Formats: sequence, structure tokens, C-alpha cells
Amino acid sequence: MNHGDCIGIISPSYWLSEDHLRRTASYLEANGYRLKFGSSNLLRWGPFAGHPQERADDIHRMFSDPEINVVICARGGYGANRVLPLIDYELIKENPKIFIGYSDITAYLASITQKTGLITFHGPMLVSYKKRFVKYNFELMEQVLKGTKEVKIEYPKALSPKVLKLGTATGPLWGGNMTLLVNRLGTTDHLDTNGVILFLEDLDEYLYAFERMLVQMRTAGLFDHIKGLIIGELDEFKDQEVPFERNTDQIVMDICGDLDIPIVSNFPCGHGTYQATLPISIPAELNANEQKPYLKLLEPAVANG
Repeated sequence: MNHGDCIGIISPSYWLSEDHLRRTASYLEANGYRLKFGSSNLLRWGPFAGHPQERADDIHRMFSDPEINVVICARGGYGANRVLPLIDYELIKENPKIFIGYSDITAYLASITQKTGLITFHGPMLVSYKKRFVKYNFELMEQVLKGTKEVKIEYPKALSPKVLKLGTATGPLWGGNMTLLVNRLGTTDHLDTNGVILFLEDLDEYLYAFERMLVQMRTAGLFDHIKGLIIGELDEFKDQEVPFERNTDQIVMDICGDLDIPIVSNFPCGHGTYQATLPISIPAELNANEQKPYLKLLEPAVANG
């Protein structure tokens, strides 16, 4: 991804208001990129950016367009699960592009990488800049998408690092939104986490529901053979009238504390202000030290960077 490249903008789940769409896209233009807007951005079917087939068709158009180098999702929401069966993965494999998003887009990232072997990117979308431009997000995205070697992802100064278990680990990087990953359990698209560094994030969940998902993941064997665990910013989490009396870090350690792996939390990925760009399936090193924990990408995520 270089200045002058053409970025395709799509809404494969929920739609983003036209005002927010244009205003946030202007940050890309101001930084030297050309834009093409997919038809899904202006479609409406309840909260969705069109019917499932319309959204699938827009994804296909983006990957088929030789002018487009990068595909950035406008926002997440819900609805990817209806689109996944309609996607032509051979078309995507034959027309590789950078594809980036988070939240509900986790479903697309995992499926595209699983079925095509292409690297996808868990990172900022247009909605990430709805409140303001976030320099950390944009600069790190550019660094990763340019194919820089051994990118070191550190916590921004405004975000407090939390190390729950010390240690270092290496392995391919997989993960995303917890709800979407739990939804894959018991299906043919379940995530193979053997030997991986796993990152998890979510938004607007009750503490009991967070524990429930972790317990389900643990019981399903998702944590049995992972090398490291990264918990992202868990934004807008809430309690019930009767207090749960444990915070998210305590819940993580209750369920995963006996694992002999490094664990960090409050990492800059997910729905918080700070969103690192994480390439799915790239070998990475998690260094969970007391002073400055970080994640290092051990290979360029994009060829010819």
C-alpha cells in the first residue's frame, strides 16, 4: 500500500451514514490515496448495507477491479454470517488484495484466510475515525500495509499495558472478535488455534457473558495449544445490578491463568480508540515483559513493500 494507490470502500455488514462515510474517507484522500466506493455503501435493508447477495456481489466487484489495491470496510455491525456462503473464494484467491476491518468483519478475515491462504488484516475501518483522526491507527496501518519488515507494535502512550502472565512466545497470529469466533465453534469453519498467538476483543458485553464465552472457548479446546494470549481493549463492558465482583483481567486469569503462556490485556486492538493493524496468519512474537510488552511481526505482511 503506497501513496497514490486506489482504495475500495465497502460495507459488507451494517451501513455507515453517508455523512460519516464521506468525512472519514476524506482522511484517506488527504493522505494521498484514491478512493472507489462500492455500491453497498448506499444500500439499505434495515441496518444492513443491502441484502446478503448484494453485499457479496460488492466484495466480488472490489476484488475483480484491477485498479483497486486495498479494500477497507466502512464498519462492522452484524450480518457477515449471511454473506459468507455466497462468497466466491476462488475469485478472491485469483485477485489478491489487502482486505482490512474488525468487529463483524472478523468473519470475513478468518474465512478468506482459511479458504484462500491470503493474509487479511484486523485493523481500523472508516468508523474508527468517526470521532476524530487517530494518528496511531493510521501510521501503524500504513507501516504494516507497506510490507515493512519486523514491525514492532507497542502500546500507545495513552493506553496502560497490562501483563497478566510474563513470558515470550512465537507463532502465527490469529483471532478477532470473540462473539464471531465463538459462532464458528462446531462448524466446518472453526478456528485451528494449534501453535498460534491468539488475540481476542469485544464490545458492549456483560461481564458474565464475557466469562461465558471464555469458558466455552476453553471447553471447546480453543486454548489447549495456543502459544500466547492477547486480550484487546474490551470497550463498554458492563455489570448487572448484582455485581459480578471480578473485572475482565480477573475473569481471564480465572479461566486461562493455569495455561503456561504469556498473557497481556488492554492491547490496542478492537473497539477502543487505538487499533493496531494485525495481519492474520503472519508469524509474530509476543513479548510480555513487565516494562514494555509488545508484539513483533516477524515477516512482512505484504510482498514487495
